[in-house]
Amino acid sequence: MNSAGRILAIDYGSRRMGLAVSDALGITAQGLDTLERKNKRSDFARLERTIREYQVTEIVLGNPLRMSGEEGVQSRKVAEFAEELRKRFQLPVHLWDERLTSAEANRLLRENEVSLKKRTEAVDRMAAVLILQSFMQSRNVL
Repeated sequence: MNSAGRILAIDYGSRRMGLAVSDALGITAQGLDTLERKNKRSDFARLERTIREYQVTEIVLGNPLRMSGEEGVQSRKVAEFAEELRKRFQLPVHLWDERLTSAEANRLLRENEVSLKKRTEAVDRMAAVLILQSFMQSRNVL
């Protein structure tokens, strides 16, 4: 395993969180099971297990900015969650512009003729994968 560690991406939502993790080399992103939110304690316990299991060294959190690029109610909630993650896990947490990732995830799933029921289950995971891929691509380009 490379010393850089893996990156965990989170597509934050009030009912579900899509999760994806990079491979050890930081090249590919794989979706993990969606976290169905219950309460803060169980949500953080699941994230802690994921961080330990995959030896995560940093987190990227989708930041749902408005189309204008301004913060809205949801992006403020995400910023607060990012701060909680930093305090709890002592890891760098990056906010990443996620505008259109859920729409893109839906489009990809529709094109692949995934049924509506399965699409609902997969969209959060796919959005997390897209967030992680764009974050990793930006690092490789710079």
